[in-house]
Amino acid sequence: MDLPDVHARAVANTQAVIDAMTVEQMHNATPCADWDVTELLNHVVYGNLWVAPLVGGETIEQVGDRFEGDILGGDFSEAFRLSGRLAVAAFKVPGAMDAPCAVSYGPVPGSIYCGHRFTDVLVHGWDLGAATGGDTELPAELVEACLEITLPQAAILGVTGAFGEGVDLGDEVSPQTRLLALLGRRG
Repeated sequence: MDLPDVHARAVANTQAVIDAMTVEQMHNATPCADWDVTELLNHVVYGNLWVAPLVGGETIEQVGDRFEGDILGGDFSEAFRLSGRLAVAAFKVPGAMDAPCAVSYGPVPGSIYCGHRFTDVLVHGWDLGAATGGDTELPAELVEACLEITLPQAAILGVTGAFGEGVDLGDEVSPQTRLLALLGRRG
């Protein structure tokens, strides 16, 4: 699997969902119980902004509070677009998949970090679509790639708090339904 490519495609898919959102929807509830649309979008943009420094070798301490505060600004769609471009570009730099990234859960190779960012962007794009009445049909090839990453880590993901508590519904449901259930979503 070409991780930088599937990550870039997930960013584009989520961008399309965000482009269809309105300011009036920013306080809608989301499938993420603790976040409304604004808070969830802030989380995803925040995650995108961390990619370039961490892939570039900076530590959490070096990044510090650089991305604290109002990172959505007056145009939430443009904030995601710019942060997504930065993340996509960082993961496509030669050597990025092997670069040690000092993420909050320990130093990991860029490939692991990219896989986690791919999952985060793709699934939270679904969350935003569900919260705003937008598109919730994820591209089948991205769902399959995300399942390939998620299935071996499902037990860990359920207890980290990164996603809701999941359940594996097996092969008798659609791949998208299985992925969403693994990550604590029902839909």
